[in-house]
Amino acid sequence: MLRGAALRVTRPRVAVLSAVYAHPHADTDSLIHAVRRDLPEVSHQAVYDSLHALTTAGLVRRIQPSGSVARYESRVGDNHHHVVCRSCGIVTDVDCAVGEAPCLTASDDHGFSIDEAEVIYWGLCLGCSTARSS
Repeated sequence: MLRGAALRVTRPRVAVLSAVYAHPHADTDSLIHAVRRDLPEVSHQAVYDSLHALTTAGLVRRIQPSGSVARYESRVGDNHHHVVCRSCGIVTDVDCAVGEAPCLTASDDHGFSIDEAEVIYWGLCLGCSTARSS
């Protein structure tokens, strides 16, 4: 994947890419912790640099729901969205509407050529809803 994106293959990049695949929607600190299990000597900066390079190359996607730290995921190249729990903060993928993507049709595009829409749904996950009901 790295070579296909014209990126140099380095141990930190491989470890970070693997961590993003293993931990969808993880924040940077969680990814650093995961990478250090396989590569204990990796620096914070190497992880940040790798995330930046992987995001720029389109191999990972950076999302940042309102009030949350940046998170990273390996699901790229489609127009999916996210649902976020207001209580525990868990983030889960939500597919866009099937067929023609109505979420890409803005009421007024202000001259932009729109190619992506970002929708975030908010609510309570099943675990938090159950806990509140108890």
